[in-house]
Amino acid sequence: QLQLVESGGGLVQPGGSLRLSCESSGFTLDYYAVGWFRQAPGKDRKGVSCISRSGNGINFLDAVKGRFTTSRDNAKNTVYLQMNNLKPEDTAVYYCAAIQSPYLSGPQVCSNAMDYWGKGTLVTVSS
Repeated sequence: QLQLVESGGGLVQPGGSLRLSCESSGFTLDYYAVGWFRQAPGKDRKGVSCISRSGNGINFLDAVKGRFTTSRDNAKNTVYLQMNNLKPEDTAVYYCAAIQSPYLSGPQVCSNAMDYWGKGTLVTVSS
């Protein structure tokens, strides 16, 4: 079965950190760009970041720039989202998604039209 599984969510106080993981099962991530998305309660899902096959990560949201970092370990078929200085407005369900990409780096290819999606992990930032 081909799937992505997120982990690492939970409850954290404002100013704290979490690292989310996204691991593929049934396929290798070597040929895929991977994106992180989040959906806050009552709001639409938004793209957070995208990381290329070679590990070039970009953040889409101005709100997370300087605080969130995306990285990957292809040997472990895992992509990470390091989240620092968390704020209550970061509270959301975080999803990872993968799209097959012909590019090692270059144009970012993440969008809402991804090939595979995880089921999400809840991040709650609250005191």
